[in-house]
Amino acid sequence: MSSPLSNRLSAETSPYLLQHADNPVQWQPWDQQSLALARLENRPILLSIGYSACHWCHVMAHESFEDEDVAAVLNRLFVNIKVDREERPDLDQIYQTAHQILTQRSGGWPLTMFLAPDGTPFFGGTYFPKAPRYGLPGFADLCEKVADAFRNRRGDIDTQNGELRRVLAGTTPVPTPGAEPFDAAPLAAAEQALARAFDPTHGGFGGAPKFPHPTDLAFLLRRDDAASRRMALTTLTRMSEGGIYDQIGGGFCRYSVDERWEIPHFEKMLYDNGPLLALCADAWVRTGDALYARVTEETAAWGVREMQTAEGGYCSSLDADSEGEEGKYYVWDRAEVEPLLTPQESALAARRWGFDGPPNFEGRHWHARIAMAIGADDMPLLESARKKLFAAREARVRPGRDDKILSSWNALMIEGMAHAARVFERREWLVSAQRAMDFIRGTMWRDGRLLATAKDGRAHLDAYLDDHAFLLAALLELMQAEFRNEDLSFAVELADTLLARFEDHEIGGFFFTAHDHETLIHRPKTGHDNATPAGNGVAAVALQRLGHLLGETRYLAAAEKTLLLFWPQLRRSPAGFGSLLRALEEALTPPDIVILRGPAAAMREWRRALGADPRRLVLCLPNGLPNLPAMLAKPESDHVNAWVCRGVTCLEPTANLKSLIS
Repeated sequence: MSSPLSNRLSAETSPYLLQHADNPVQWQPWDQQSLALARLENRPILLSIGYSACHWCHVMAHESFEDEDVAAVLNRLFVNIKVDREERPDLDQIYQTAHQILTQRSGGWPLTMFLAPDGTPFFGGTYFPKAPRYGLPGFADLCEKVADAFRNRRGDIDTQNGELRRVLAGTTPVPTPGAEPFDAAPLAAAEQALARAFDPTHGGFGGAPKFPHPTDLAFLLRRDDAASRRMALTTLTRMSEGGIYDQIGGGFCRYSVDERWEIPHFEKMLYDNGPLLALCADAWVRTGDALYARVTEETAAWGVREMQTAEGGYCSSLDADSEGEEGKYYVWDRAEVEPLLTPQESALAARRWGFDGPPNFEGRHWHARIAMAIGADDMPLLESARKKLFAAREARVRPGRDDKILSSWNALMIEGMAHAARVFERREWLVSAQRAMDFIRGTMWRDGRLLATAKDGRAHLDAYLDDHAFLLAALLELMQAEFRNEDLSFAVELADTLLARFEDHEIGGFFFTAHDHETLIHRPKTGHDNATPAGNGVAAVALQRLGHLLGETRYLAAAEKTLLLFWPQLRRSPAGFGSLLRALEEALTPPDIVILRGPAAAMREWRRALGADPRRLVLCLPNGLPNLPAMLAKPESDHVNAWVCRGVTCLEPTANLKSLIS
C-alpha cells in the first residue's frame, strides 16, 4: 500500500528539517497526521533524528535520503518521520534510551529507529551506509529485512515491545522509604570518581574522543580541595590551548577526536559555549591567568558576532562542514598563510600555532593550537597576525548556521554571558545577555506558557523542563549583574510554572515534559547530566536560591523533594550528577544571600569587592527601585547597607564593607 503523503517538511521552521524538504523521501514531521496514518495503514515508522550541525547526519542524507532508489524503498515500506533533536529533545531522549536498551550500545546521531505504529521501537541504530561497509549492512537492504520482520514476526515484535515499555518505565526513579538525611558523602565520592578518570597530562576525563563536560568542571572548580581544582584548571588550560578552541575566531567546538584536544569535530554548539564562558571567567578569578581572560573575551565576542541575531536571540549552532568538507573553513595551508603576514608575523604564528611542524589535519592541512609559549612582548605581533588570518578566513564560504532560537540553549548562553560580564565588568556583554532574555520573554513567553523554539518570527512547540529551569537559573545570574524588576517577575512566573506543570507532586522531582504534553511511550524524569545539565538538578538549585531570596517555602520544598527522589542514586553512584550535586552542596550549606541598598554609584565598590563567588548571591538594589517584594524592600539610605542571610539565619545589616568580606 503506498502512502498518500508527500514530503511535508517545507512548512517547518527547523533548518535541519528544511535541509530535507527536497529529499525524494516522503518525510513527515512528527505530528498527529503522520502518526495516525501509520496506525490506519498498520505501517511501521522509520524515525530519523538528527540536527543541522551533525556531520554523519549529512553523510547519511547525501548517501541515502537524496538517492531516488533508496527513497523508493523507504516510501514503499514506511511512514518516514524526520525529527530535529534540538526542537524535540523529548523524543530524542526517549528513543536514545530505547536504542541503548535494544542494542546495549550508546546511541548518537543520526539516530535511526524503526517503530511499530503505536510509536514503540523494535529495531534501530545510528548511521547506516548506503552500501555495506564498516561492518554495517546497506541501508535499503536493511529496511527490506526490517519491514519483512514487521510483517511476518509481529507476535515476537509485540512481545519485545511490551518488555521495552516495561524497562523504560523502570528507568524512572522512585523514592526510598525512610531515606537517611542528606550528607556530603556523594560529593567526596564524585571527586574520587572524576579523579580516577582524569587525564593528568592532557586534562579531561577518559580517552578519545574527549568532551568538555562543563558541569563536572564547574563542580571541581567549586571544591575546596586543591587537587579537584587542579583537575578543572588543567582541563580548561589544555582545552584553551588546544584546537578544540578556535584560536583565530574564538569559541569552543563540540569535542576533540583525540585525547590532546588538538583536532576537534568542528561544529560549535551554543550549549557548550555558554557554560564554558562562565567557567573561564571563574578560572580567571581563581588564578589571574591571562589565558582565561583572553578566551573569555574572544568567546564572548564570538557569541555576539556570530550567534546573536538582530532581534536579540542566540542561534543554536555552526556546522562542522563547509563546501561539503568537515573543517574546511578552519584549517590552513602554509602557502596560504605566508602571503597574508609579514615575515616576522609569519615566523611567530608558525611557532605559536604549530604551523612549522607536520600537518595535523588529514595529513595535509594545519589546524591552529598553541604549540609554544611566547612572552608578553610578542603578544601584540601575534594579535596582528591573528586579525589578518581572521579577516582572510571571513572571506571563505562559511559553515551553515542553525539560526533557530532555543529557549534552553539561549538560557545557558545568557547565564554564561551575564556571569562573564559580572566578573570582568563588561557592560556590552551584559547588554547582549539582557537582549537575549528580552527576546525570549517577548517572543516565546505567551499567556503564561513558554515555547521551545523560534525562527523567522514564528515561535512554537511547548517548552520542556530544561527550558524553564535553565531560564530561571539565567535570570538569577542576570539579576546579580544588574537588577531589573521584570527579570524577577519572570523568574517567579517560571518557578510557579515549574511547580504547576512539571513537578511530580506525589513523589517529587520534575518530569521532562509538562502534565498536558502530548502522550508518548514514556515520560522521562532524569537527574543525570548529558551534553547539557540535568533539568532536575538546575531546577533544584534555582528553586533553592529563589526560595531563600524571597522566603518562599514552596520553592524550597520542591527542591528538597527533588533531592530526596534522587538521593538513592546520588549515594550509590554520583558520577554524572553534577547539577544535582550542586543542589546537594547548597542544601547542606545554603549560599549567602546579600542584599545591598543605597546609592547606585557607591555600590560599585561593594559589587567589585564581593566579586562573583558561586557560593554567594548578591543583589544590588539602588535607591529608587519601585515595586520590590517585601523580602527585598530594605530601607533606602544615603550610604550602602548590606543585609546578609544564610538559609533561615539573617544577620544585622552592616555598612562596613571590610567586615562583609573578611
